[in-house]
Amino acid sequence: MFDGASNLAQGVDNAFFFIFAVAFVFIVGITAFMIYIVVKYKRSKGKPAMQFSRNIKLEVIWTVIPLILVILMFYYGWVGFAPMRKVPKDALEITAIGRMWEWEFDYGDGKVAKELVIPVNKPVRLNLKSEDVNHSLFIPAFRVKEDVVPGYDNYLWFTPYYIGDYEILCTEYCGLLHSSMVSKTRVLAEEEYEDWLANLEATGDIPDPEGLVLLRETGCLACHSLDGSKLVGPSFKGVYNSERVVVDSNEEITIVADEEYLKRSIYEPDEQLVKGFNKGLMQSYEGTVTGEEADLMIDYLKELE
Repeated sequence: MFDGASNLAQGVDNAFFFIFAVAFVFIVGITAFMIYIVVKYKRSKGKPAMQFSRNIKLEVIWTVIPLILVILMFYYGWVGFAPMRKVPKDALEITAIGRMWEWEFDYGDGKVAKELVIPVNKPVRLNLKSEDVNHSLFIPAFRVKEDVVPGYDNYLWFTPYYIGDYEILCTEYCGLLHSSMVSKTRVLAEEEYEDWLANLEATGDIPDPEGLVLLRETGCLACHSLDGSKLVGPSFKGVYNSERVVVDSNEEITIVADEEYLKRSIYEPDEQLVKGFNKGLMQSYEGTVTGEEADLMIDYLKELE
């Protein structure tokens, strides 16, 4: 009845349109019935009031009909859902990684990309992994959506039917830039996909600097960006040895963000707060981050121009 961009779209659309049609018929029917009752039984002078009690036929009707409709809704929902958990054995496996606030796709052998590139008419299984908080990967055109939860092995799969570009969204609120956590699915012809994958540079096997890993694991990147954008706290980009106007003992002074200042900011964040930012939002990492770990973080910040 309805066409879609993947093998799963038909089942989802059928369930949606059935529920929509039932709801539409009922809202129109109930509204029309209410208007009829209001007009027919409007209060008139000299007309005695009537009392109604018990109507077995009516009670059976409004019990049986909703029961049948609910069973049909369950049926259409199950028919659409069941194939989503049955992955073909020959499916192409790709790991989809969610982090604040971007998607990354690992094709194996160290090959990673910021976009999901796949061949047309080939089953694709996405193994879902989160590096920080809860996310949810949603490809509207394919009618697939699954939660991406830290420590939980989840997956989704589909077979794309048409060559083209399709949106990827995050539908689980994951912080300040949740709405910017978007990517793209590019569906290519088989030969074009093979060429793209062969030419994709293997960079995924290069480990992230220890300082960057620590910044992620301690939650620093939830409030401080790496690209210069302003979040809850000032950006880390170009911070090392830059001049900063800070508030110290209710006085504004200009300091240089050297190693000593950066380390003090980790353990005493409100001592010399950058002007324009609020106190109390960052807690001290005393007892959480060791001196050696703080040095690794600062070493990474030195290279972040």
